[in-house]
Amino acid sequence: MKCDIADHGLADKGKLRIEWAGRSMPVLKQIKERFEQDKPLEGVTLAACLHVTTETANLCDTLKAGGAEVLVCASNPLSTQDDVAASLVENSGISVYAIKGEDTKTYYDHLNAVLDGAPNITMDDGADLVSTIHSERKDLISGIIGGTEETTTGVIRLRAMAADGVLAYPIV
Repeated sequence: MKCDIADHGLADKGKLRIEWAGRSMPVLKQIKERFEQDKPLEGVTLAACLHVTTETANLCDTLKAGGAEVLVCASNPLSTQDDVAASLVENSGISVYAIKGEDTKTYYDHLNAVLDGAPNITMDDGADLVSTIHSERKDLISGIIGGTEETTTGVIRLRAMAADGVLAYPIV
């Protein structure tokens, strides 16, 4: 597991906050319990560019419980919670590249770090992962089965790519 985070010493605080948030996510908890048994994502590498928050941490833990190798970078450096990033690394064994307030160069270095994992699935917030894959990392496309996008801004970008005939894999 690789990472670039602010402070590994924040992991215990982050774990408590992730557990607290998880208590308000009963459906995700049920999915995690099923995933722990069935391992439907065994052998899948998943690259996520999302807000690194307690809610995202619970999602990442669920995906890992399902057997996925999960790599995470921040979609918005200003929303990154450094204690959550530390907990994902130290307590969940998830590769995280996110530092609150990171500069633009570091942001793109982190995008590429998760893409270095050769993902089969992308999870995006703003379509920066997908855009980077299509512009700079085309070698990854043949190994990607699909992705998700969570923002209107990202969907607009993806629809434009699809209309231009350049979107190379399906996005939900």
